[in-house]
Amino acid sequence: MNPRSKYLVTGGAGFIGSHLVDALLADGHEVAALDDLTTGQYENLIQAKANPRFRFYHGSVMDVPLVDKLSRECDTIIHLAAAVGVKLIIQQPLRSFITNTKGTEIVLEYAQRYDRRIVIASTSEIYGKNSSGPLSETSDRILGSPCIARWSYSTAKAVDEILANLYHQERGLRSTVVRFFNTVGPRQSPAYGMVIPGFARQAVRGEALTIHGNGLQKRCFLHVADAVAALLLLLKHPGSVGETFNIGADDEISVCELASRVVKQARSVSPTAYLSYADAYGPGFEDMERRVPDTTKLRTLTGWRPQRSLADILTDALADAHAGWHSREPVHVPSALEQSLPTTGGTLPAVDADLAGR
Repeated sequence: MNPRSKYLVTGGAGFIGSHLVDALLADGHEVAALDDLTTGQYENLIQAKANPRFRFYHGSVMDVPLVDKLSRECDTIIHLAAAVGVKLIIQQPLRSFITNTKGTEIVLEYAQRYDRRIVIASTSEIYGKNSSGPLSETSDRILGSPCIARWSYSTAKAVDEILANLYHQERGLRSTVVRFFNTVGPRQSPAYGMVIPGFARQAVRGEALTIHGNGLQKRCFLHVADAVAALLLLLKHPGSVGETFNIGADDEISVCELASRVVKQARSVSPTAYLSYADAYGPGFEDMERRVPDTTKLRTLTGWRPQRSLADILTDALADAHAGWHSREPVHVPSALEQSLPTTGGTLPAVDADLAGR
């Protein structure tokens, strides 16, 4: 990472993307965020918007001229834009698959054309139903039938990884793939099936915490600030080029126990309620019993370690839930005309488009 560079963050108004934008700006870089606000929120960028080194583009990774322009004008691309969340993948499987594969193909093509450093965001969903223990980057993928929409997301992200690796191997693209495991923290919406913000919102409202399945499934949760720290370390390290890295915590907790922890920390009177996967997502939905990352490769290369505990994560999630209890003021999203007007200190002219944000 250069002392001062220009970054393009696709999906920059999303949960992870907006925190990364803030971190890059804090380090003195210029940042352009591209997002169609499908799952991202413009209000996530309120802090960034006040910075003259930041520009927001309400647009799409599917818009070839726009991606061409922004790739040409940056030094580094962090590609986070994707259709995310179990609920969205189940409800809009075709749109999600096309967005996640074609969008990444477009971004990679222009990163290679202009010789840009690029980081591609992937997911622990890559491993499918593999619940064998801590999963390394070379662990097997175990998927269900391609008729089940759940596995279309895993397959789409696998295609993204294959594309990134082949661009690196055959065309010399300076690419890195990162697989996020259950990243949580401020600004994460419960709207797309994310368990901790969902539990936190239910707890502060005194509603029953909804547990899908039997609640015995185990997960590990990483604070978004620790995930961003890992990303920044990988960007700085030349040894990360051409490689794939897990990013996640390794302390396990069952969903039942997690619900109890949320209720206790919130000092809530909320009960728990169980909902079958069939009732939540429709017939044929499949889940994994356990998902734990092996982050040895990341830690060995960079020295990274998570700095925040589950208690810290829940504190932030509950604070976010309390803040969201009252309706927020509407946030104005710039139109194409407004974006075309110069702004003080702006470094990139803005263009309008549509589709695909994280």
